[in-house]
Amino acid sequence: MEIVPARGPVDEGALDALVDALRGRTVAVLTGAGMSTESGIPDYRGEGTRARARNPVQYRAFVDDPAARRRYWARATLGWPAFRDRRENDAHRALAALEGAGASPPITQNVDRLHQKAGSADVIELHGALAEVICLSCRTLYARDEVQTWMLELNPGFAAADAEIAPDGDVELEDTEGFVTATCPRCSGVLKPHVVFFGESVPRDRVERAFRRVRSADALLVVGTSLAVYSGFRFVRRAHEEGQPVHVVNAGPTRADALATTRLDGRVGDILPRLVQRLRE
Repeated sequence: MEIVPARGPVDEGALDALVDALRGRTVAVLTGAGMSTESGIPDYRGEGTRARARNPVQYRAFVDDPAARRRYWARATLGWPAFRDRRENDAHRALAALEGAGASPPITQNVDRLHQKAGSADVIELHGALAEVICLSCRTLYARDEVQTWMLELNPGFAAADAEIAPDGDVELEDTEGFVTATCPRCSGVLKPHVVFFGESVPRDRVERAFRRVRSADALLVVGTSLAVYSGFRFVRRAHEEGQPVHVVNAGPTRADALATTRLDGRVGDILPRLVQRLRE
């Protein structure tokens, strides 16, 4: 796999420290939205997102309120093609290559499956993936593309060109009153993206599997996340409590900075390819 050279400045001293810390060691990797912003998928806390602050979809509202559910699916139907077609970037490819140098497949907070597009296998998706939809009644799983077909058949002419996607994989749309939401073809139950919404908890078995992956490694590498959400921060806190080195690569401050053994600030797409290149030397 070709690793593209870094395009931006990298703190060479901090990079040297990280290379020394990781060389010859097994590494667990935890990733967040900063991995995918360089692929055109915005996060909730980036500069551009803060300028157009929005309220994320809440689980209870989605389940209990047909209007909220209709609003979500209308916006998501417009956003899905652009979200689905986003491509992996240099950072994703670098982490996939790092698996050949002692790193485990990523534990990710992202729902975009860009790690898999880059070649990573056995990724632990803490928050699920938008590529799947689940029926809340019979628990049948459907491919998101299949559900997209149903939504468009029920809403002919409902499409938008060059829509700007938002962090939920949807788009900004105010009038959703006339949108018809598809239901489960098996039981007529409510269809929900197979992701963890705000107000939901990450499934316990998924959390335990991620803890096992972290515990089996010599160090934890945190990439592209501020760790503002507890579902990711818990792994850093546990690693620190158990004396496991934590290394952070992120553009901007993180909740783990005070716990980190090494810290690199900058674009992950600049730093990770350089890191892999150095570890291969």
